[in-house]
Amino acid sequence: QVRLVESGGGPVKAGGSLTLSCAASGFTLSTSCVGWFRQAPGKEREGVATISRGGNDYYSIFAKGRFTVSRDNTKNTLQLQMNSLQPDDTAMYYCAANRLPNCPYGANRPSTFVDWGQGTQVTVSS
Repeated sequence: QVRLVESGGGPVKAGGSLTLSCAASGFTLSTSCVGWFRQAPGKEREGVATISRGGNDYYSIFAKGRFTVSRDNTKNTLQLQMNSLQPDDTAMYYCAANRLPNCPYGANRPSTFVDWGQGTQVTVSS
C-alpha cells in the first residue's frame, strides 16, 4: 500500500525559507516521476516542481530560481527547499507520484499523478 507523508510546513515570514519533506512507504520514489503541488483556498491545485526517475527536474514559473526539488534515495524521501518565500506562496503543499519514469508535463497537470500525500500547510506572512 502506497503512503506519502509530508512534513516541514509551518508559519514563516516573507523572505524566509522552509524545507519540506515527503516520506514514502510501499513505494520507491526513485522509480517514478515525483513532485510537489500546492493549493490555496479558492484556487486550483497547481504544480510546483517535479523530478523524473532519471533526475530531470521541472519547475513552475513562480518556483524557478527560488525552490529546489531533490530526492534522498537512501531514505526514500523527497524534499522541497523553498527560499525567498512570499505571501502568495501560502498554500497546502502536497507530494505526489505519477508511477511513470518521466514527467511528460513537467511541473503541470496534477491530474496525471496517482499517489498523493495529505499535505503540509505553509503560511507566509508579510
